[in-house]
Amino acid sequence: MSTPPRVLLLAGDFVEDYEIMVPFQTLLTLNVQVDAVCPGKASGDQVRTAIHDFEGDQTYSEKPGHNFTLNADFNNVSTADFDGLLIPGGRAPEYLRLDQRVLEIVREFHAAGKPIAAICHGVQILTAAGILAGRTVTCYPACSPDLQLAQASYAETAIDGVHVDGNLITAPAWPAHPAFCREFLKSLRVI
Repeated sequence: MSTPPRVLLLAGDFVEDYEIMVPFQTLLTLNVQVDAVCPGKASGDQVRTAIHDFEGDQTYSEKPGHNFTLNADFNNVSTADFDGLLIPGGRAPEYLRLDQRVLEIVREFHAAGKPIAAICHGVQILTAAGILAGRTVTCYPACSPDLQLAQASYAETAIDGVHVDGNLITAPAWPAHPAFCREFLKSLRVI
């Protein structure tokens, strides 16, 4: 029997609740080991989440979510130990992209050609890491100008759609979870 894949999940306070909980639980259900980490926090610490919903306003609404318990230490991350990287959205990516080790981690996964799955605002970390030039990705539409500045092409995708460009799996928001998780699991050779 082969060793199950191992995924690194980058989290931070006010990560989008569904975008961390659903992929995390989906991967665990299929026997994928997921190490959820956050800069400045250790295993057993929690990050706060926010629930974003689409209720007819000009942008999403935000409500308090759950506390999500981290299960690994950020300071011990060695990208060689992982088969894929998962970056949920919410507000966390806007400040996680300021952490130089976060950017190094993304660059290391990318250089190794390992799958990187980013949903919603998660692409803000990819743009800050400088790995998107010449690539085509999708994201929450409000983040699409960032893609142009990063010399990437924006794939306008239905809210429940996904876009795959090589090792990059991207989706606009949590309604895309079925397609997003399916493509990430394919890239990990789980399904």
